[in-house]
Amino acid sequence: MAIGARDFIDKLLVEKYAQEKVDNHDEGSLVSRISADDMLDAMATSANSFKTMLALNNRLTSVCYGVVSKSAKYVHTEAVV
Repeated sequence: MAIGARDFIDKLLVEKYAQEKVDNHDEGSLVSRISADDMLDAMATSANSFKTMLALNNRLTSVCYGVVSKSAKYVHTEAVV
């Protein structure tokens, strides 16, 4: 399997960026500016909020089903044989 441009736009992009040089491998670019603990705390907070939202949504759905079923008027009909 060959690597390269598959259509006209890809070919133009390859030609445009073929000679570009990128040199951003200094020490500052390899160090994260956000601490891993802060990121994990933010992810945990987001997950807990989503879990709470799902639980509330399930409870609200259950309550709505209950209200609808209590307000429904069931009429007995004879089955046609």
